[in-house]
Amino acid sequence: MKTVIKLAGALLEDDAIVRALARQIAALAQQGHEILVVHGGGRLFTATLKRMGIESNFVAGLRVTDRETRDVAVMVFAGLLNKRLASAISAEGAPAIGISAADASCFRAEPMVHNEVEGSLGFVGYLTGLNQSFLESLWREGLTPVAPCLGLGPDNELYNINADHMAAACAEYLGADRLIYLTDVAGVLDGDKVLSAITWEEIERLVQSRVVSGGMVLKLEAAKRALEGGVREVHIVGGGSADSLLLVSQAADTRSNYPANAIPGTRVLREPLQASQAALSAA
Repeated sequence: MKTVIKLAGALLEDDAIVRALARQIAALAQQGHEILVVHGGGRLFTATLKRMGIESNFVAGLRVTDRETRDVAVMVFAGLLNKRLASAISAEGAPAIGISAADASCFRAEPMVHNEVEGSLGFVGYLTGLNQSFLESLWREGLTPVAPCLGLGPDNELYNINADHMAAACAEYLGADRLIYLTDVAGVLDGDKVLSAITWEEIERLVQSRVVSGGMVLKLEAAKRALEGGVREVHIVGGGSADSLLLVSQAADTRSNYPANAIPGTRVLREPLQASQAALSAA
């Protein structure tokens, strides 16, 4: 089973949560799953910029990233957070390796186009490809790659990438079986209720009706891209809940009709739930 797991940066700020997630990721790796972990870290990034006296500027919700700001992003994402997570997974018995875009050109990017001008946001980019043979070589050696949200541009510069979109693009390029977003909320919420399952066709309605907003919009847009790219199923799950990652993975692995309340978070599907479950049962 090939799985891309995206960890919200907020989850990496709590040592107990990091250990719990590392234990679950390690358990899946030990079961033979080929896992790529992608992580963000925006809040620590912003706090570090502030501590260093570097002002954050945003345009249409996107951080303008000059060279100095980009260098701090590399320091926080590819340094502190990346190594903290890789070491936690390794400590649970599944050797993990922190990699960044610069390693074997493993994640390639192009500068973001804003207002029809490429690179107007500085070192902000989007993923355009990855080095699949390199990642597969790590899996063959029993290693779990852990990657920050960075890409290597055609100018040999590192670019900051939205982690949700990077995870979806990685899942598409790798032909992953599933994509799991581990977040700091329980799933896709309608008020206080967690929606157990939605189809990609419902995403626009949820956005237009403002049922979802903010960062969840980006996750759903990214989920739709992954599904359009051939990923079978996307999960959006609260990473702070006990064993949520293992429960989601077990439900998907068994191909059985789990009751909706037995699977944490929200499943984003290519087809209505009833048809999807029938197809899984017949597989």
